[in-house]
Amino acid sequence: MYLPAIVGHVPKEMIKCMSAFLDTCYIACHQDINNNALNSFEDALGRFMHLHEVFCTLDVRPTGFALPRQHSLVYYCHQVKDFGALGGLCSSITESCHIMAIKKPWCHSNHSEPMG
Repeated sequence: MYLPAIVGHVPKEMIKCMSAFLDTCYIACHQDINNNALNSFEDALGRFMHLHEVFCTLDVRPTGFALPRQHSLVYYCHQVKDFGALGGLCSSITESCHIMAIKKPWCHSNHSEPMG
């Protein structure tokens, strides 16, 4: 629903880029992933990697940008082949647990480093 809402408001290249990224994400969230899905995933990821430069060329991000979570998609096919599909697991869950269990208590501590 997001892409049709921005048609006509942003350049077509950006819409194509976002479409490729969403395709990549939707395929990665499948419960079961077979070889056809992996091939579709690699195709969509390749399109995204090629098209995301539009944000630099149109001066949206003229100095470039970091894509840490998107970069991890490069390793996704290899990981699925080695370990199997994640079954819709999202890394945001573990990140939020890490924040609650580690980061917040540390911020409330006296910041001494007893192990250091």
